[in-house]
Amino acid sequence: MTWRIVHIKDSDKIYLKFDNLEIRKLGETYTVPLNDISIIILEGNQTTITAKLLVMLSKHNIALIVSDEKYMPTGLYLNYGNYHHSAKRSLQQIQWPLFLKEEVWGEIIRMKIENQRAAADYFQVGEDRVRMLSVLHDNVVPGDKTNREGHAAKVYFNSLYGLDFTRNDNRIENYAMDYGYSIIRSAVARNVVGSGLLSMLGIFHKNEFNSFNLVDDLMEPFRPIMDYWINEFVIGSKVYLSYENRLQLIDFLNQEMLSEGKKSNVNLVIQKYVQAFIKTMETQDMHYLKRVHFSDFSEVNRK
Repeated sequence: MTWRIVHIKDSDKIYLKFDNLEIRKLGETYTVPLNDISIIILEGNQTTITAKLLVMLSKHNIALIVSDEKYMPTGLYLNYGNYHHSAKRSLQQIQWPLFLKEEVWGEIIRMKIENQRAAADYFQVGEDRVRMLSVLHDNVVPGDKTNREGHAAKVYFNSLYGLDFTRNDNRIENYAMDYGYSIIRSAVARNVVGSGLLSMLGIFHKNEFNSFNLVDDLMEPFRPIMDYWINEFVIGSKVYLSYENRLQLIDFLNQEMLSEGKKSNVNLVIQKYVQAFIKTMETQDMHYLKRVHFSDFSEVNRK
């Protein structure tokens, strides 16, 4: 079972030795078994990586995230075509019926808004704002054709950060959300591609320039959970995203989270969630879709 998220900052070289990742940094060598790793985050412009290691990362379905000079994740390396029934699953995905995609998207948005409502309630934003989110949740229709998601996002973020807040503001909350969401996106992408799905074919997102439309669809319910992690455990009173902050955001995937009443971690919950989504689409039975609840995370991660 893969479980490690490996963060590498300013190393000299990373390479393959037997079935291990070897990291050379400042004259020291560190070794991590590939079988333990799910994601590698690479920071720094001087690190050398070997082609042989890249091949084995692909075969082990290990996602590699590369960051820019501002330490923001900008690139994602994933395996391609290693799932044993990739062609079969891709053909099925192309033929997913519209009514089913709309039903699933509506449920994903209901989960997201419910988690936003729960987060807003936790941070005591006011009963009227929480009530507005509840009404928006109850009015979501298949395909979210009335864009309750967009309305809920405005209510939610203005409730947490003030009426003048926008996601384009230069402030630490936005930096942390950008970084944290990219970590979730990478974990979802790893499971989507590793399961033989075409990441560019979404059930709602259809941007022709986006290679991860389906990933962006599926990650939505996890965003408010990351927001809780950011506000409760990461940023505090700081005004910039420090090295320690970034490590905390990466460590989100390792945090405990309930799954069907049993303790698991976020990384494994994402894996089960993607597999449940696939079964839902294959059987056209909504009962298989896994629900992601804010309380499943917040109840076991409190200050």
